[in-house]
Parts: sequence; structure tokens; C-alpha cells
Amino acid sequence: MGKLKFYIPVISFIALAVLMWRGLYLNPKELPSVLIDKQMPAFQRTTVDGQLVSNENLPDQIFLLNVWGSYCLPCLIEHPTLMRLSEEGDIPVVGINYRDRQNLAQEWLLDNGNPFAFSILDEDGRFGIDLGVYGAPETYLVDSNGVIRFRHVSVLDENVWREDFEPAIAELRSREGFDQ
Repeated sequence: MGKLKFYIPVISFIALAVLMWRGLYLNPKELPSVLIDKQMPAFQRTTVDGQLVSNENLPDQIFLLNVWGSYCLPCLIEHPTLMRLSEEGDIPVVGINYRDRQNLAQEWLLDNGNPFAFSILDEDGRFGIDLGVYGAPETYLVDSNGVIRFRHVSVLDENVWREDFEPAIAELRSREGFDQ
């Protein structure tokens, strides 16, 4: 029994050291999502503009689903990229106004421009919970069948667009038989 008391701390220390060593090789920006390669959760909500929308209103092509809020400073940083994408019209952008007030969201869009085909109002955060949202901003890439294929947590700027989203979109389009 005396020797066992000596080995327990040593074994615990070795196990902890192995776990910490493994952690050095993890990407801190990569947050797992159980919804990758799964259908978007069913929803029926109002938009920031007060219209009732559901999954049936989602684009029937590859689109971005962007989680944003009027309180979110990083959302303001990514906003020019979303505006450019919207103006170019190559890929629709649907918004989720996450844990925000409708009047503040409407004012924010009036002041900064509205890149969204529509923006789902999620004042209570329930739809965000269904999606596994950590916070704003987050952007999901959804295929034409409503399946979530990629998720980016943090600001979607031009570099992230070019390095992460463009290749993922090109791969999805080639899989779905569309020209790039």
C-alpha cells in the first residue's frame, strides 16, 4: 500500500504531461461543430424586418449563413467583405441576428448597409443554440441541399474568404456539378 501512494502522483503527472503535450498541436481557432455534414436545423422565425421565414425560404444554392449582432465590433470589421459578396451576387448571404434587439439590428443595418437576403431574428439565442453558435461573428457555408459543410468562427475578412471559403465553395460546386 505504501508503494501505491508513491506511484499514483507519478502516474497522474505523466498523464497530465501527455495531455498538455497533445494540446500544443491543437489549433485554438478550430472549434468543432457536430453539424458539419448535417442538415441545417429546422426553424420558423421572423426576420429583422418582421417577415416569417423557415427552411423553405433558404436559397436553393450554396450560400453563407452569417451570425452577427449590432453589439459585435468584429461584425463591423467583416461587414465590408459581406457587402462586397452581396453586391457581386455570386453567393447569397443569409444573416442570423444573434441575441440582439430588433430595433438595434434594424438601425445597424440602416447605418452600415444590408448584405443579407434576409436576416433571421434570434433574440433569445435558441436558433443559435441549435446551430452550436459560440458567439458572433460566425459564418457557415451551406450547400444547395441545406447541409452545413464548413464553419468559420471569427471575422470573415478578405484573407479568410480567399484562403478558406473560396476553395470550399469551389469543391462544393464541383461536387454538385456546377461550373466555377
